[in-house]
Amino acid sequence: MALSLLEKLQVWFFRATMTVLYAVFRFFSPATDAGKKLPPIRNDLLLVSATQLAKKIRRREVSSVEVVQACIDRIQEVNHLLNAVIKDRFSAALQEASQVDKLIEEETGGEEVLEDRLPLLGVPLSVKESFSLQGMPNTTGLIARKDVIATVDAPPVALLKRAGAIPLGVTNTSELCMWSESHNHLHGITKNPYNLERTSGGSSGGEGSIVGGAGAVIGIGSDIGGSIRIPSFYNGIFGHKTTPGIVSTENHYPSCSGRHKEYVSIGPMCRYAEDLLPMLKIMAGPKASMLSLNTKVDLKKLRFFTVPHDGGSKFTNPVNKEFLDIQRKIVEHLEENLGVTVKEVGFPELRYGFPMWFTYLSLPDDDGNPPKPFAELMGGPGPAAWPMWEFLKRLFGKSNHTLPAIFLGLMEMTHPSKPSEFMIQQKQQLQRKMDELLGTDAVLLYPSHPKVAPHHHQPLFNAFDFAYTGIFNILGLPVTQCPLGLGEEGLPLGVQVVAGKLQDHLTIATALYLERAFGGWRDPGAN
Repeated sequence: MALSLLEKLQVWFFRATMTVLYAVFRFFSPATDAGKKLPPIRNDLLLVSATQLAKKIRRREVSSVEVVQACIDRIQEVNHLLNAVIKDRFSAALQEASQVDKLIEEETGGEEVLEDRLPLLGVPLSVKESFSLQGMPNTTGLIARKDVIATVDAPPVALLKRAGAIPLGVTNTSELCMWSESHNHLHGITKNPYNLERTSGGSSGGEGSIVGGAGAVIGIGSDIGGSIRIPSFYNGIFGHKTTPGIVSTENHYPSCSGRHKEYVSIGPMCRYAEDLLPMLKIMAGPKASMLSLNTKVDLKKLRFFTVPHDGGSKFTNPVNKEFLDIQRKIVEHLEENLGVTVKEVGFPELRYGFPMWFTYLSLPDDDGNPPKPFAELMGGPGPAAWPMWEFLKRLFGKSNHTLPAIFLGLMEMTHPSKPSEFMIQQKQQLQRKMDELLGTDAVLLYPSHPKVAPHHHQPLFNAFDFAYTGIFNILGLPVTQCPLGLGEEGLPLGVQVVAGKLQDHLTIATALYLERAFGGWRDPGAN
């Protein structure tokens, strides 16, 4: 469906306006990190997957204390540059690692028993601060919650700990987890390990940054519009948006309201694709049986599809040529090496990705309960915020809230109370087409984002580009974000791999293949 002349003019005006605004913003915001970069990785333990580290620890080839200390040393080396870990628990982590080593020393059942019972025994883990981790802050960057300390572990965190993983600390998020840059007025801004002048993404940007920067080998994120996949893409790591409803969202802040449970996903973030499957098995708990995670996948028997862009939405930027080229290379590689046919398809409904996402996140649940107003969340334990008042205060540097949070509050106030029937119709059509296309034996390639990781605060001027990830939240589909090496600017490239509902094993199997073919994560210090 071609754009009308009016729509083309609207697109041109929107992009021209944003370009001018951004140029002005950059002029008055000089870079302070120019020339700085992360040091290269010196400890080889930081170049080993969690799966292999656990095996080495069980076999006593290396101690858990050595592995945990290696990660602590790396965090202390890079975190002053990244601002990713906002509260550590290093002393407790080392004590727990020492207990792990003692347990292994005393274990008489053999390596297989330990692997079955404690598959991540002794492996360091970072945790997004929006998840409850006992004894750690649980603020999501909100000044009104600055004194909130978690008293319990969120279920997926508890399951990872029960499997032997050792939390090192909690990582930064965007304010209330609702923006594509991890920046708030409580903990500051998190930076990209490949270029400190660039964003790490959000809302799981602290996780993406410290995992990509090799301070942690695995992490845990949440995703309602791309909050796992965007940071994973920007920071050159793997991230998996699980089929919704599989991994518990309990003890995550903000909690779900309205129909948000249908769209939010909790999933793993890691540098090595082989860690995705074991992490998901653990985090899913009893619901892991709903997925076919033990099924061996023969990629030659899958059907492959590729969608190069959203069809020309007036809300999003055009996809960078570099991304179009790398996706075409994936197609050529799959066809040449697997002997499959990758069919290019298009969906005109994708042009409405952002308004569809916003419409569905505003819907009430089956009992008629609407989602909790964002202005109420901004108030924390106190009264709801007044977004317009906060905007006026922000002009004078007096607001406790970031501009993205204020703008979201204002957007919510001006959003029509009655949902758009057109957007509901578009989503239903797209859902039907996607479900029919993917079934249980297909994967689809789709750009992660229109552009590489932008400069800090630039997402303010490209606010709706997250529609490339957000659309799959309201469709309820599993997606694995795959790194594909570095582009011309030395920043990570990537692609989303999408499958039908509950077919998470297909996207993860494809991610493993693409890692072998394109190299996966790269050391940002060697960049």
